[in-house]
Parts: sequence; C-alpha cells; structure tokens
Amino acid sequence: MSKSKSILDGRKKKVSIIFKSVAGIVLLLAVFSLVVSIIGYNSFTEALLAEYADGAFRTAEIAAMELDTDKMEEYAQSGGVTEEYKRVLDSMEKVCNSSGVTFIYVIRPDLTDYGHITFLFSTINENSDYTRYEFGYVRETTNDEYREKYRMLYEGKSEKELVIRDKGYIETDAHITAMMPLKDDGKATAILCVQRQMDIMANVRNSYINKVFFSMIGLVIFVIVGQTIYLHTVFLRPVRKITEESSRFARENTIPENKLTKIIKNNDEIGILADSIDNMEEKIVKYVSDLTNITAEKERINTELSLATRIQASMLPNVFPPFPNRKEFDIYASMTPAKEVGGDFYDFFFTDDDHLCMIIADVSGKGIPAALFMMAAKIIFANYAKMGKSPSEILTAANTAICAHNYEDMFVTAWLGILEISTGKLQAANAGHEYPAIKKAGGNFELFKDKHGFVIGGMDGMKYRQYEIQMKKGDTLFLYTDGVAEATNAENQLFGTDRMIEALNAEPMAEPKILLENMKKSVDEFVGDAPQFDDLTMLCIRLEELS
Repeated sequence: MSKSKSILDGRKKKVSIIFKSVAGIVLLLAVFSLVVSIIGYNSFTEALLAEYADGAFRTAEIAAMELDTDKMEEYAQSGGVTEEYKRVLDSMEKVCNSSGVTFIYVIRPDLTDYGHITFLFSTINENSDYTRYEFGYVRETTNDEYREKYRMLYEGKSEKELVIRDKGYIETDAHITAMMPLKDDGKATAILCVQRQMDIMANVRNSYINKVFFSMIGLVIFVIVGQTIYLHTVFLRPVRKITEESSRFARENTIPENKLTKIIKNNDEIGILADSIDNMEEKIVKYVSDLTNITAEKERINTELSLATRIQASMLPNVFPPFPNRKEFDIYASMTPAKEVGGDFYDFFFTDDDHLCMIIADVSGKGIPAALFMMAAKIIFANYAKMGKSPSEILTAANTAICAHNYEDMFVTAWLGILEISTGKLQAANAGHEYPAIKKAGGNFELFKDKHGFVIGGMDGMKYRQYEIQMKKGDTLFLYTDGVAEATNAENQLFGTDRMIEALNAEPMAEPKILLENMKKSVDEFVGDAPQFDDLTMLCIRLEELS
C-alpha cells in the first residue's frame, strides 16, 4: 500500500510539472498575443489614419487648383448654371472620381455664429451610394467641432483642419473630412472640404485582428499537445537531473565526482545538453567574463555610431524653411545614408544678402571614414565660398587643400553653384558630379549636361571651369548624388536618369519638398526589398519671386 501511494504521488508530481510548464507557456503566448494585438491595432490605426488624412489633404490641394479664388463671388452668384461654374464643377468631379474620395465640396459658413453652411460646389464619387448637395443648399453645421474649425479657418488661425468621425451617429458611416480655406488677397472666402470613408481602414484592421486571433489559437493548441508529449516522453527525467546538478553547482561551485554524461545516456539533444553543462561548469567563469567584455564593447560601439549619426545630421541644414524671411525662393534637401553615417553631403548658405551658395557632393567610400572626410570637405568648401570666391575658384582651392593631406587617396565629386537672388543668375562648376536637372517655368524637367571637371582630391593642380544659367520665376533646379540614378533593384537593374526625370515630371509643379518625397518614394518602390548600397542625397530649389 505504501509503495503504491509513493508511485501515485510521483505520477502526480510529473503531471503537475508538465501542467505548470504548458500553462506558463500558454499564458505567455496569450499575453504576448494580446500585447502584439493592441500595439498592432493602434499602430495600424495611426498609420492608416495618417495616410488617409495625407491623401485627403493632397486631394484638397489638387481640387483647389481647379478654382479661381478671385471668382468666388461670381460662383456664389452663378446660380450653378454658368459655363464657368459648370467647368469648375466638372473638373472637381474628375478629381473626386480619380482620387477615390467620397465627397469634394465648397461651402460658405454663416459668419455670425457659424451655425449654418451654404453649398457652392458639391461632388460625389461615381461609385458612391450617397447623393450630393445642390448649389445653394443650406443646412445646419453638423456639430460644435465643425463650427469651431470653420471659425479657425476663416479667422486665419489655421491653414488646414481635419475632422475624424468614427463614433456615435454618423450620416455617411465612419469617415474623415479634410478642410482648407480658399483665400482671396489673404482672406478666406470659402472652405474646400474633402471627405473619405474609413471602410478600407476598418477592413484592414479587422483582418489583422482575425489573423492574430486564429494564429494564437492554433499556436496554443500546438504548444499544449506538443509540449505535453515532449515533456512526458523525453524531457522531464533528464532535465530534472540537469536541474539538480545546476542547483548543486550554483550552491557548491565545484566540479561533481560523477559528471552528467555518466548519468544521462541519451544520444540526442538532451545528451548534448548534459555534455554542455559539464563543459559549462568548467568554463563558466571565463564565459561570463568574456560575455561581459563583449557586451560592453558592443554597447560602446553602438553608442558611438549613434552619436556619429546625430553629429553628421547636425552638420547639414535640417530646418525647413531655412530662411523664413526670404520669399524669393523655396529650397529643400534630404540625405538618407546607406549605413549609420555616410559620405554624401549637401549645404546651402548666404555668402552675402544677395548670393546663395549651394553644394552637393559625394565622398568615395562608405561609413565612418567617408563621414569624416565629408565633414572636412564640407568645411573647406564653405570657408572658400564665404571668402567671396567664384565656383571655379572654390573648387580649385578645395582641390589643392584636400590633395595636400589626402593620405588615404579618397576623393569627392561635387557640384557647386552660387545664385544671385536679385537677377536669377546662377554661376556653377562641376567636379565629376552628376548632371543637374532643370525645369523652366511651365515646362518639364530635363537633364542639363554641364561641363565636368576632375574629382576633388584626385589630382593636384587641377583647374575647374564654371558656367552660367539664367533662372527665372518658376524655374526649378534638382541636384542629386549617384545614389539616386544608381539605385539597384533585386534584378540588378539601375533606376537610371530616365526614371529619375520621369519621376520628377510626374508632378513637376510641386514644391521642392514634395518633389523630393516623390523621388524617394519612386526609388523605394523600384528598389523593393533590395538593400540600399549607396547614400541617397537630393537638393531642390525653386525660384519664386525676384526682387
């Protein structure tokens, strides 16, 4: 009787260990799945909502281009029947259908208390089941949120507003509404609104939650069955011996008389583990010491790389607009290094009140050596430019200075130009760099095949020639490094200058920031999952108004 009870107690103990192990793993999986679901749900919602809002505002900007704000009173008095009114309405309908939004409409709020709105234009997507508002239709403002946003737009306190309606009673299901003022002489005369339904976002979120839920259920079932069988048949007994020995070693810190490999005869992974424990007991002190040193060294390197990244980023102009009081031009630049730090750089600065110096350059090599060489080259270029030298003189002097101490035989390709703001005259010189792309007002971007000199730092005594471009209001200049044209996809195909020009001309009238964002998106879509081998650096300037 006593022996049977002992066996039964032993079985209960084994079952208890298995149950606790499986239950613990299942609980961790459940918690992990819950955390992932919550983080994923919020991330999906935020990312998709931001994309929705960005798309709505871009559509609003496009629709606004179809309207002549000087004629807002004419539209309001047209009765919705004049040819000009119909032309504008037809253009807005095309924008509405091509962009996939639900509504595009123009309203005028009652300025006494913003409690009512009057519709001047109203369009609806051809695939929508909703009906549009007729010209002159008057309705109450939806709620206090809309009323306050109308007020802010009309009083000039905001340039755009977004309303998200996904809770409570909603006439047209969950949606967002992007609003921007239409101004005449700086004063709001109407509000253009773009509404997008949120059904796609909801479907994506629901699909994600379903996948996580069913994946979790399948994983839990698999773990329960597999882990139970494994623990019961091949794992439990040997692991108990290993556990006992580990506890003994932690307590006594001595090598046992009988090693685990003499007790555990398994010829599988458990046997290998037992042998590893024996070896570990002999070398654990050394392992811990080595691991501590390696971890500290790795943390030091990561910290230094992170600091180098921040230092390099701070060396480049990164606040836009950089010259808020200068309305004669719009300039924007960006750099995406292939590693933590890169060898590309750009710079722009005034040498006096009327001359803007612009530089874009590419240092040979990658990583920290290229970054250090880049910083030195940037300072050299800037110093000579601020001395009042011409572009050709700056490149010549910089080449002499760099060659004098170029012990690592590195070199720089560079394009440098000085724009006279008052006249639009651009003096430039090219030291083995990529051809710039230029768009004249009302035209498209084209490569400008300028005169190339030899790379900076390649040979002492080189002279550089400069050329002149006359820029006018509306002209745009696009500069880049070879990371754009030589971006390579998984099939080892180059992005090339033809695709670059095509990407620029997809939206040639866009402001410099949008042009660079469009270019980065085009390159990323072309490259796909292929790794980025080179730094991607771009600079764009558009002449807005000459004094």
